[in-house]
Amino acid sequence: MNTLHLKLKSCTLLFMKCKFTAGPRSTTRSDPRFHGTVFQFFRTMETNAERNPMTSKKGKHKETLRRVKAKEQRGKRGDVHGPATVYLQVVGAGSRDNGASLYVFSEFNRYLFNCGEGTQRLMQEHKLKAARLDNIFLTRVSWENVGGLSGMILTLKDTGVPECVLSGPPQLENYLDAIRVFSGPLEDIKLSVRPYTEETYTDDTMTVYQVPIFAQPRGDGTKRSPRSGRSSPPRSPVSAQRKELWSQEDKEESHTNNSRERAGSPGGKSKATRDLSLVVAFVCKLHPKKGNFLVAQAKALGLPVGTAAIGPFISALKDGKSVVYEGKEIRPEDVCTPTDPGPVFLVVECPSEDFVEAVCTNQQLGRYHTGGTEDPAALVVHMTPESVLKTDQYKQWMERFPSMTEHLILNEQVCTVHNIRSHKIQAQLNMIHPEIFPELKSCKTKETQAALHVPNVRAECLLKFQLRPVIEWQRDAIPICDTEEFVNEASGVPNFLREVDECKRFCSTDATVLSGRAEKYPEMIFLGTGSALPMKIRNVSGTLVNISQSQSVLLDCGEGTFGQLCRHYGDGVDEALSKISTIFISHMHADHHTGLLKILYQRERALATIGKAFSPVYLAAPVQIMTWLNQYHDHCEEILSHVNLVPNKFLCEGAELSKYKTKSFIQALLKKNDLDKFQTCLVRHCKNAYACSFTHQSGWKLAFSGDTMPCDAFTHMGKNATLLIHEATLEDGLEEEAEEKRHSTTSQAIGIGMKMNAEFIMLNHFSQRYAKIPLFSQDFNDRVGISFDHMRIRFGDFRVLPRLIPALKALFAEEIGEMEERRGRRELRHFKGSFTEVGAEQRTPEMDDAGRGTKRDQEEAVSHKVENKRLKAS
Repeated sequence: MNTLHLKLKSCTLLFMKCKFTAGPRSTTRSDPRFHGTVFQFFRTMETNAERNPMTSKKGKHKETLRRVKAKEQRGKRGDVHGPATVYLQVVGAGSRDNGASLYVFSEFNRYLFNCGEGTQRLMQEHKLKAARLDNIFLTRVSWENVGGLSGMILTLKDTGVPECVLSGPPQLENYLDAIRVFSGPLEDIKLSVRPYTEETYTDDTMTVYQVPIFAQPRGDGTKRSPRSGRSSPPRSPVSAQRKELWSQEDKEESHTNNSRERAGSPGGKSKATRDLSLVVAFVCKLHPKKGNFLVAQAKALGLPVGTAAIGPFISALKDGKSVVYEGKEIRPEDVCTPTDPGPVFLVVECPSEDFVEAVCTNQQLGRYHTGGTEDPAALVVHMTPESVLKTDQYKQWMERFPSMTEHLILNEQVCTVHNIRSHKIQAQLNMIHPEIFPELKSCKTKETQAALHVPNVRAECLLKFQLRPVIEWQRDAIPICDTEEFVNEASGVPNFLREVDECKRFCSTDATVLSGRAEKYPEMIFLGTGSALPMKIRNVSGTLVNISQSQSVLLDCGEGTFGQLCRHYGDGVDEALSKISTIFISHMHADHHTGLLKILYQRERALATIGKAFSPVYLAAPVQIMTWLNQYHDHCEEILSHVNLVPNKFLCEGAELSKYKTKSFIQALLKKNDLDKFQTCLVRHCKNAYACSFTHQSGWKLAFSGDTMPCDAFTHMGKNATLLIHEATLEDGLEEEAEEKRHSTTSQAIGIGMKMNAEFIMLNHFSQRYAKIPLFSQDFNDRVGISFDHMRIRFGDFRVLPRLIPALKALFAEEIGEMEERRGRRELRHFKGSFTEVGAEQRTPEMDDAGRGTKRDQEEAVSHKVENKRLKAS
């Protein structure tokens, strides 16, 4: 053993000599032979798993603890006056791809009003800190408003927020119970619900009053869906379907034998508490703020400014009391600015015409009208569709506010781009291959805007309304989507345009490529290619397979999948949704299924819009998903009639089908999609995690791994696949971390494809540490491609995809270089760890220096802490 250590040490000294005598640092960074020889040797010698240097409990929640201490100190001082800076900021403007959400900032607190899908992704991209968010206000329990809440709660837990309170409808308690089905225990964060019956909430910034509003049925006795303002289509009885989908053995297999599951399952005795007639408005009043002490005026009046004696005088004057100094009376108005009494803002959602009467006659909201008992509101936020704004009653209600009151409108009429980084990277990738990387689009509503006679502003992403120190609109933070600027930036990257020209030359001259363009189907569209949580460049899992002109299958459905569809198809999104007949969910981790409900609801809307008859989708998923769907159905919104469940276990080879309905669903699924076979198999990830493969009647076969370590069962099931889509969460060299988190590395994924004899391999589901591009391994060949969000491929593109890599490497050369540097430093730290048995006299200063992590390593560790926690939850 000693001999081995000495040999390794000699090798290390040789490496250090090479590193410090080879010339400039950039040469070492970019030389592929350097990494391909020395680092490859080190990689084979690694015996320790990667350790995060910043995960000690001492530094875990530094910012949060600092904030808690500051709050305690303010309480001890009796410091009850309001903050100096407060503003509201639009997160989601209410467009179809990003629902309405509002962020409120003060130096003491942060708040969020509504949390639809994509909210945390926008907050991450635009640097709106979630780590200080401890109050979320929900206007109603609708997926439009709570679709991103489960992911947000997981992120708050992982970032160390100790407590979060949800205010709004009492059904939020049931929602929290329901998400525990897939989130697991949420013990590290204290979650509580403040129902509207607890009207008042006060903290260091403001007092919030909850105002319940109940819908009134229409004259014909029917009730519209609050989601769309239209009558919901008729549904078949759900009770029979629920009984058929569940059996006692299913419930036993779910292994969640607690009271919540029993309450949510059909065999339980729970009572449905769903209430779509309730919305909650919020009246928010800032605390008064004492005036500022004017030093120049105080000096002129002879006060002892600059001495210890001035303290009591300032306190008294700011409290509104006159003081006497050297026989002279000094009044507060002589040396202080006026006290700010605390402006008020209202947040009102009126989701359909059923609520108009209740909103417009509400006495608590009416207090802020002209002649009311309260001071005028500075701002009213309307989360209200255009159909409601057009009603005379609602218009007149808005006009009863004083002329100084501003109105902010969030709905689908807005015209704004939210996800700037997605547009930027897509515009640059589009330069490489416009068909594989199509330009992103937007959904434009055909409905005309209401003619309003009050000062109103249509929401835009990051638009601010400042309440303190000065009441004003601020537009400086609104992001600009300048495609020309993005293209010019990429054009200036060294070697990029040259590699693009090479790729285009190949595509225009290769006979196989030219002949393959005639094959339009199947078509694979990658809607989300990242893991764990949505980030600004890569969304979480979702892949759309357009089997034919009329049928599509969706493979996994993470949060924000519908938003990705909107940005990909634009005004054609309804047509795309109407073609989805089958959805496969690989397992019950949030990043793979929490976009399902939005897809189902929007698909219902799409079918009604284009005049097609409604039919449920075939949902191939772990049977445990029914615990979640049942609880949401009972306590939040109707959902079960949208799906025909085919439990994944019944699609495994050799599975015995005991239910006639399941058999009929499988046969209908195959017939609907022109498939000969649709199979699943258990894979090595979490419990009840599955991969799938399906074979078309024309002979092609697609295999999809979901999340897994290398798995022989999947290799067997996907044998001779035309296309393998396999997760490659981590880079080579992190095999132990991949095993710990039960994922695959790049080379492991490629190896599975080779064993499977797949014609082509698309790598997918990258860790968010590889936001723009993953690190390439030596196993890459002309049968391997890497996926990006909004990438569109067909079988005829297989020869083209490897030819994209040189241009991709050129475009992201800086990022690749930084990742390789980090990998080198990490490997040296591991290498250093293998010498712990060597005596201190045998060590060299160079070894200690090389093994010491840099600041950038630590910053990277912090930025990926949340993702690592989420992955370890497997």
